Amino acid sequence: MKYFKYTWLIGALVTIAIITVPTIYFLPKSEPVKDDPSANLPLHLPHTDHTHIVEGPFETGADVTRACLECHEDSAYQIMGTSHWTWESEPVEVPWRDGPVTIGKKNQINNFCIGTQGNQQKCTTCHIGYGWEDENFNFDNPENVDCLACHADSNLYTKGFYGYPVEGVDLLAAAQSVRNPTRENCGACHFDGGGGNAVKHGELNEHLYYPEENLDIHMGGMDFLCTDCHITKDHQIKGRLVPDNYKINPEEQVYCTDCHSTELHQDQRLNAHTNTVACQTCHIPLIGVDDPTKIFWDWSTAGDDTIEENVHEYLKIKGSFEYGQNLTPTYAWFNGDLEYRYLLGDKMDPSEPTMINLPAGDIKDPKALIFPFKVHIAKQPYDSVNNILLQPLTAREDGFWTTFDWPSALELGAEITGLDYSGQYGFAETWMYWPVTHTVRPAQDALVCENCHGPEGRMDWEALGYYGDPIEWGGRFQSNSYQP
Repeated sequence: MKYFKYTWLIGALVTIAIITVPTIYFLPKSEPVKDDPSANLPLHLPHTDHTHIVEGPFETGADVTRACLECHEDSAYQIMGTSHWTWESEPVEVPWRDGPVTIGKKNQINNFCIGTQGNQQKCTTCHIGYGWEDENFNFDNPENVDCLACHADSNLYTKGFYGYPVEGVDLLAAAQSVRNPTRENCGACHFDGGGGNAVKHGELNEHLYYPEENLDIHMGGMDFLCTDCHITKDHQIKGRLVPDNYKINPEEQVYCTDCHSTELHQDQRLNAHTNTVACQTCHIPLIGVDDPTKIFWDWSTAGDDTIEENVHEYLKIKGSFEYGQNLTPTYAWFNGDLEYRYLLGDKMDPSEPTMINLPAGDIKDPKALIFPFKVHIAKQPYDSVNNILLQPLTAREDGFWTTFDWPSALELGAEITGLDYSGQYGFAETWMYWPVTHTVRPAQDALVCENCHGPEGRMDWEALGYYGDPIEWGGRFQSNSYQP
């Protein structure tokens, strides 16, 4: 009986061990899961060599598209559902207008080359279509889609006026070269947006074709393609932000946290910053690195023969410029949407800067983060009687770049855009905010505490809504950090 008692006890202990040991083994560990961003990247599948598939001959770009559609029958229709094709957002409600409006390069203005309407000759050299010459362009014709713009070897294919291939392009060779898009395909338009290298964006420039690791850890250190972050499905490319939008769909955006954990830092003080500070703020410390970026554009001096031309200072067709290099970004709260986007015909006050766009968010907005921007300032034409910004006609033979006559260019532009033009004009200051999201530096080059905190810090804490440096006054979620 005594031995039976101990045998029972030993059996019970073994049974408990069999149950508890696997349970303990599989319970969540206190050590956090290691961050492996590469596990979230899309696979780079080999592209089919088209050298012996595409036969030609091709006389026009549309001939190439027809050949593409024989195998890829849905592709052109997918493209036609994207903002890369429409240059226009879906209709959206804005509080200062009655009824929904659409926003985009197709029908609104910026403070660089100002607007596309009537100026398609030059603007549509970056459109993924053929023959957008005026308002009569057929956006529903799949044969107008330019497959080569994104898929051909950029050494073999270039777009020209109205989006047609430039004269002399070997369309058969270009079509046989098609492959997955590379940085050269994307950069041809995005690195040179606004009329030249590094003009529009503060951190997108031609150095990103083959960047060094210390300029961009992703593209330089890891040889990323644009499509590694801007993941594409059915030709819908993720990552559209504020310049041509008002409200964004979060599902369409690219976030650092698509690959990286919010608990990535070993120092929990740094992890605590991610509730308030965008990753880009610390990891993109400067803009205009390597290539200086345009920060000011004065159209009022355009057409003056007495000013010596210099690509970074003055061009007769465009006016005066200022460029900056290794600049500290402008920091503002940003929740992903816009508080305001100037629409054609909106009233403005020429005595103060007109915001072409303005990031939404403030210190009380739990969705907003401190985000880096390039702010581009311009002086551009406006109607001095009606107080509205004007879009001039520039690129056609009767446009300003040929005639250098402002009254004519503004009158023709008003006719095309449907604006009420009084015939009186001046030049007013405008601002436009461009989010800074590329040229992420290696970790050792990220900002450190003293870059933001302390008497020499780069942050204007009071402008951001704090009483002062949060180290002394408390963070945004503490009651003493801002006025209730």
